[in-house]
Amino acid sequence: MTLLTMIVKMAEGLGKTCAIFFLTLLFSLPLGMVVALLRMSKNRIVSGVTRLVISVLRGTPLMLQLLAVTYGPYYLFGAGVARNKLIPVVVAFAINYAAYFAEIYRGGIESIPVGQYEAAEVLGYTKLQTFVRIILPQVIKRILPSITNEVVTLVKDTSMAFTVSYQEMFSIGKQIANSETSFTPFLVAGVFYYVFNGVVDFVMGRIEKRLNYYQ
Repeated sequence: MTLLTMIVKMAEGLGKTCAIFFLTLLFSLPLGMVVALLRMSKNRIVSGVTRLVISVLRGTPLMLQLLAVTYGPYYLFGAGVARNKLIPVVVAFAINYAAYFAEIYRGGIESIPVGQYEAAEVLGYTKLQTFVRIILPQVIKRILPSITNEVVTLVKDTSMAFTVSYQEMFSIGKQIANSETSFTPFLVAGVFYYVFNGVVDFVMGRIEKRLNYYQ
């Protein structure tokens, strides 16, 4: 197999890798905010349960969570394994990354001085208006570097989908490497991931730069 043919075959899996990446961000970013607010709840039961869930998700391997979401229903309830592996893969990724984003959000929210809440109350803002118009924009600006780090990690973590036989780019590269007895497909995959991360880093850097409106 020529290098060009190898690249073309692996490029076919790149679309599925991108699907995991974008769908995970689509669901995990808002879910992370919901989890963060539950974690900060004044209700000790809600806060405690949320903290436990976050601890479990952050303290166990993503690979294990992928296997649990994909094959767990079959072993526990006898349900069929999803034919479209993208669904359980995205569910597992979204839940896992939501836990990390939740802690990033929480750190950003708690870093805002209490005086800003008090000033907003004096001006007649409701709690929702205060959060959406005053607190959230500042939180986004503060946590963006940490979010960028997680997003870059997500690009590389998409390769774990091969554990549940989802044919994304790394899975295809691994199959070619086995059939051709060559390490070249892994090098090609490495270049793909590096370029992908370069694009992500550039885009996030531009967003971060635009938010530095006081500099």
